[in-house]
Amino acid sequence: MNDNGVAGLFQGVRLTPTQRRIAHSLVQHAASAAYLSAAEVADLARVSQPSVTRFAMALGYDGYPGLRRRLRELVGNGAPAPAEGDELQRALRAEADHLNRLADQLADRAVLAEAGSLLAGSRPLPVLGLRAAAPLAGYFAYFAAKVLPDVRVLDAGGSLLTDRLEQARAAGATALLAIVLPRYPREALDALGAARDAGMSVVAVTDSPVSPVVEYADLVLPAAVGAQLVFDLHTAPMALCMAVLQAICDAAPDEVQRRLEQFEQSVSRRQVFTN
Repeated sequence: MNDNGVAGLFQGVRLTPTQRRIAHSLVQHAASAAYLSAAEVADLARVSQPSVTRFAMALGYDGYPGLRRRLRELVGNGAPAPAEGDELQRALRAEADHLNRLADQLADRAVLAEAGSLLAGSRPLPVLGLRAAAPLAGYFAYFAAKVLPDVRVLDAGGSLLTDRLEQARAAGATALLAIVLPRYPREALDALGAARDAGMSVVAVTDSPVSPVVEYADLVLPAAVGAQLVFDLHTAPMALCMAVLQAICDAAPDEVQRRLEQFEQSVSRRQVFTN
């Protein structure tokens, strides 16, 4: 399945929120969506059937049948093989597929390297993650604090969020790492807009190249979210966050090594760990 190719159908096309929902569904379910009717795609995306038709026409096709033919060309001529195992096994195998596609995506390091350079140069570095993304922001920041002097986790919304963004900018922040996952909290998108208005570059880790964050971010790094269980699985986004941290380390290797040595000396002196 070539979901990166499917996402390429929407590059450079300005989509409405409803159309982004359709595009997101097609990317997430590319292999099966290529064999669905317009009504079935509408049910999948939770939109109306006419919305699917208008979406196809916005992409330059006469209607949905033309778009479906193109989808079939991208995902292959044969129908997808049925997944084996029960619901839990299928969900976990899908996570393995997400990681494999992420690895393929990162074969071209240019965007990741650019993200690392932007974030490495920000003092302080604010890291935004609201609701479901808050644990990922905290996980990233825990390790990032070992190699960067000032990492600030923004994991709570409300008016204080804008205050903390403004404080970070006043302290010298030039870039923001934002982790924005479904269902895309409105406060997170508003915060990205505020960061951009304040002159900060926005690097976004999200689930899809057609995520709503595309309108706000300078760089978008997508990693699929598993949606086959009651609650989402964030295996690939977490892996991508750590790849971003690796890119930050690669952007300033001498400083990173110096700070790591200082950290190790500190925890050794305080006997923080048992090994």
